[in-house]
Order: sequence, then structure tokens, then C-alpha cells
Amino acid sequence: MFIYTHLYTIITMLNIPLAITVIFLERRNIGVTWAWLMVLLFLPVVGFAVYLLFGQNLSKQKLYNINRRSRIMMAALIENQRKDFRENHITFTDPAMADYRGMIFMNLSSGYALYSQNNSVDIFTNGTDKFECLFKEIEQARESIHMMYYIVQNDALARRMAEALTRKAKEGVQVRFLYDDIGSYHLPRHFFDELKQAGGQVSAFFPSKIPYLNFRVNYRNHRKLVIIDGVIGYIGGFNIGDEYLGIDQRFGFWRDTHLRLIGNSVQQMQSQFLLDWNLASPYIVTGSEPGMFKEAEACGTVGIQIVSSGPNQTLEQIKNAYIKMINSARKSIYIQTPYFIPDESLLDALKMAVLSGIDVRMMIPSKPDHKMVYLASFSYLGDLMEQGMKCYLYEKGFMHAKTIVVDGNIASVGTANVDIRSFKLNFEVNAVIYDTGTATRLKEIFEADMLDSRELTYEEYKKRPLFQRFKESCTRLLSPIL
Repeated sequence: MFIYTHLYTIITMLNIPLAITVIFLERRNIGVTWAWLMVLLFLPVVGFAVYLLFGQNLSKQKLYNINRRSRIMMAALIENQRKDFRENHITFTDPAMADYRGMIFMNLSSGYALYSQNNSVDIFTNGTDKFECLFKEIEQARESIHMMYYIVQNDALARRMAEALTRKAKEGVQVRFLYDDIGSYHLPRHFFDELKQAGGQVSAFFPSKIPYLNFRVNYRNHRKLVIIDGVIGYIGGFNIGDEYLGIDQRFGFWRDTHLRLIGNSVQQMQSQFLLDWNLASPYIVTGSEPGMFKEAEACGTVGIQIVSSGPNQTLEQIKNAYIKMINSARKSIYIQTPYFIPDESLLDALKMAVLSGIDVRMMIPSKPDHKMVYLASFSYLGDLMEQGMKCYLYEKGFMHAKTIVVDGNIASVGTANVDIRSFKLNFEVNAVIYDTGTATRLKEIFEADMLDSRELTYEEYKKRPLFQRFKESCTRLLSPIL
């Protein structure tokens, strides 16, 4: 007992310099700072361990090793397109997109997201269709397959994927597979051995040097990208696992949104994959391999920007894109997200939209996969429902889509949830779509999902049990670090 008392005292004293570090050295957002101070001061022993796992800050440094020639080329491409926008040299394939020049310019300037208009888009809303199409195109690949997923489960779908990639590697196709070390913690160490023996390359993002203990619980690569032969791209919310096929008893039907893209937007996806690959892998790729960046033919007329963000960057590009979309709304804003933990700037933007008479609708799951996050989400919903926002609880299965549609004109589909973790702590990537036809299809998908949802009225929301409200208030205090 004497030993435990002294250990408790020592750890409590260690919390003091740690708290000072949080306040003065890491220079966090004030909400994040107060959240960590509460954890450290009220849970001196547990809080210390939690901070070691979750609280370490990732310096705003240039993680990506980009050579000087590539930097110059990229800067030139960005500046040339910025000049075209300044001088009104851009002709929009969809004339309605001229109203979004400012948004395109912002993403171009802050997120280095080149704008292309020769894209075609296919939308998947269930895992069976998405993966069957993906497996078919893997079999047809001739040059390269680049894949990046946050979660790879140790189950039938993942084994089928590994077998398909192994066959292609044996045929001489260059296969590179990147997975997140924390997201895919169920994977056995030798899961990809056959793929590696066949010539494929596999790497884990920010792995731990200590088995089963990774101190970088934050700052995970939440991106899901596939690039096949440099011309076909997949981006969206589906990971690799049986639950994404809707066959997991816990979740039932898995409702997600994923895109298949063809066009110059795929070059931007390829660039992001290579940046992440070179950061995580010892097998450095220069980008000069034949067919790595192919100029797409005129396969469509959809305007797209691939917007990425990460904790190593000062600006929160995806959050800023969300806010710009919300501020551009004139009629409607439809949002689907499994987690809704906005910061003050995004919450204020949505409030102003509702108060301006915009039809704002939010759809979240009716059942949670992360209880604390779900409780925090409910606390924020009330702020908007009080002003008139409509909220729908998806009941057919689990809602995992990350989609925003504005006025049936523009949309965003990708990996980023509407939460602080996606904005600040994760590496994310979204496709921002400037096309009335595609945005209208996504709006219609939302409206179809409403038939499988229950509207949560504000009157019903106010009748929540007192203990439920207490739990929501507590989790909201910690929302900046959830």
C-alpha cells in the first residue's frame, strides 16, 4: 500500500510539468488544452497514461520528403491554374459551377488541389457492388495496383483481396499496399507474406517498434484510396472487412458511399498515395515509373478537386472546404456522417445556414459503434435542431457515409467525418465534386435513405432522460480529444 501511495504521488507530480507542456509548449487549440487539463488534473494516474497514448502532438513539420524538382513542378502547376482563375480563363463544363470559383481557388491555394473537368464518376452505396467492381478491375490490371486502407480485417474479404493481389503480383503487375498500423491491429504479422513473396510491396503507416503497443494512437492514416494502372481511382468510406459487405451481425447492413473515378483527378489521388507510401515504406517511389501519371482522355465532364488534410499541416483544408460549401448554400445542405463533433467554426456556419432559412438536414446512425463519440454527437445536434435543422437516424443498418451535398450543385465524398478528429488528428482525403448531375444523384440517395430513417424531432430530443443529458454533457467536454 505504501508503494502504491508513493507511485500515485509521483505520477500526480509529473502531471504538473505535463500540464505546463500542454499549455505553453504545444500551443493547442484552447478547447483541446482545457480538455487535456481536465483529464490530467481529475485523473492524475489514468490521465497520465491516456496522454502518453493520445495526447502527443505531431509537429507541424514537413513530413513528406518531396524533391526539389517535384516541388518546382507542382508549384508551377498550381500557380498556372491560379492565374487562369484570376484572369477568368477557365471555361466550366457545367456553367453553374462558375459560382464556386472562390471555393475552387481556396482549395487550390491552401490544399494544392488541382481542378480538373474531364472526370467520370460512379457512386457505390453498398459494399457488395463496390468490391465486386474493384475485384473485377484488379483482375484486369496490367501495370500497377496501389491500395491504401485504414482498416484491413483478418477475415474472408481481406483474404480474398490478398489472394487477388498476389495473383497480379505473380503476373508482373506492380502491387503496393499501405495499411494503418492501428486501424488494422487485428492483422497477423504474416498476413501479407504470400503477396510479398510474389513481388508485391506492403507497408504499415506509423507502425510501433513495440509489438501490440503503439504510442501514436492519434495521427492515423484514415485515407482509403485505390489507383489501378494510373487511370482508375476509388475513394470513399469503405474499408476492407466482412462488416462492409453487410454480413456482420452487430451492424447489419453497412451504408456507406464510395466513388469510382476516371480522369485527371486520379493523378491527384496517385500523388497522395505516393506521398504516404514514401513516408511509410522503405521502398521509395520516385514517380518516374512508366504509366505512373497518365493524362486521361475526355472520359467525362465532371469537375473534381482531391483535397487532403493532415495533422502535419497548419490549415485544416477539408474543414475549410466544408465551411466554404456551407456558406455557399442558397437552398439546401444535406450531410451524412457517422460522427458529428464539429468545432465552433463549423457549428457556427451550420447555425447561420439554418437561421438563414436554408434546408439543413443531418443523417447519423441510429445505433453507435463508439458510445462516447455518439453521446458527444447528440449534444451538438440539439444546438442545431433548436434552430430548425432536421435530423434523421438511419435505422436500416449502420450509416458510415461521409457526404455533404449543397443545393444539388456541389458535393464532397471521402474519408473525413464531420468531427474534430478528422479535421485535426487524422490524415484524410476527400473528392470535392463540382457537377450538378452528380450532386443531384447524391441528393437523391440521401432522400432515399430518409425512407430507412426516423426523424428525430426537437420535441422528442428535449424529452431525453436526465442521466442521458448528463452523459452527453460530460462527453462534450472531452469532444476536442475524442
